[in-house]
Amino acid sequence: MNNTKQDTIKSATTDERHMKFGIFLGPFHSTAENPTLALERDLDLVVLLDKLGFDEAWIGEHHSGGFEIIASPEVFIAFAAERTKHIRLGTGVSSLAYHHPLINADRINQLDHMTRGRTMFGVGPGSLPSDAFAMGFHPKEQRRRMNEALDALVPLLKGERVSAETDWFILDKASLQLPSYTKPMMEMAVASLRSPAGALAAGKHGIGLLSLGGTNDDALAAHSENWRRCEEAALEHGKKVDRQKWRITTFMHIAETREKAEQNVNFGLEAFADYFRNIAPTPIIPPGTENPLKHLQETRMAVIGTPDDAINHIERLWQGSGGFGTLLALAHNWADWENTQKSYELIARYVIPHFQNSLMARKESYDHVAANRDKLVGAVNDAISVETERYLNRKKS
Repeated sequence: MNNTKQDTIKSATTDERHMKFGIFLGPFHSTAENPTLALERDLDLVVLLDKLGFDEAWIGEHHSGGFEIIASPEVFIAFAAERTKHIRLGTGVSSLAYHHPLINADRINQLDHMTRGRTMFGVGPGSLPSDAFAMGFHPKEQRRRMNEALDALVPLLKGERVSAETDWFILDKASLQLPSYTKPMMEMAVASLRSPAGALAAGKHGIGLLSLGGTNDDALAAHSENWRRCEEAALEHGKKVDRQKWRITTFMHIAETREKAEQNVNFGLEAFADYFRNIAPTPIIPPGTENPLKHLQETRMAVIGTPDDAINHIERLWQGSGGFGTLLALAHNWADWENTQKSYELIARYVIPHFQNSLMARKESYDHVAANRDKLVGAVNDAISVETERYLNRKKS
């Protein structure tokens, strides 16, 4: 698919690797467009991904900034579950610092039942400082609150009765009315950027890790270090963590050629860059960056190119991390709707099969038949000759 000559990174593929694919949907929508239609298009995207065979979609929670406009991932998941058949749907993430843990556990547990086990519970402290200030507390309190909430949520979701008291919530012999639909409990994951807080929390409770914050060399090193911390914390608390439950996010836009991919992202990249320059605290595109496209490519924060480029980019993440279970593409709206759909289609057709070994059996079958073509064609010709001779002999008699 790539019309540009390039070096191919040596594959880390093994016969056992089966990487899953999904999206992390903030979402990112320009303040210039109709928000109602933008939300509808987000639902359409999840429906498309379900048809294309993507495994997961994680839905964000934000309350300020005007760009990431989903306030309740649970409401979105309920809508999306009715429109899809197979794709799993996760909160990406539920901001634990903003919610009483009993209410949070009750709502997500209900979704576990109503989606027949397709719901995943992604959690974090909350990413936008403007959200915390709007609710009357300092962002420095968010990670403490997340840990206090998580200490209550995990046993609640396991069906235990919990009593706890903090300076922001009280639980008095609290329990859920419904047992968990997913046994022994629904799948959970903790968001992790650069700080160790998320990794330590995931390890303490033996749950999954969602690595955000970019895929340049520094970010990849931080992700690997945080996974090490996660493993250490799990060991310390008598738990186990599994790399198959580790998810890494990255930015991708794919087209038939690099030139076309770069042209496509001119549609929305500048608005996205402005959001990170002015609102979001994560330095994906730092203030003062004059050429966002060049910055993303040079820092390897994103792959904007062909399916081959995407394969190389993901192989770099695999090798640099030591291996993980799921690759999540951060949904970004850099391209218009038509080219966004095309990008995900190309990923499904040409990128995902590389990491799931889904072409191997077909290729082996093709090669085997091709190698034995003379023998096989000869057998066909012999069979034709035998039948022809039999027919002629019958005619003579």
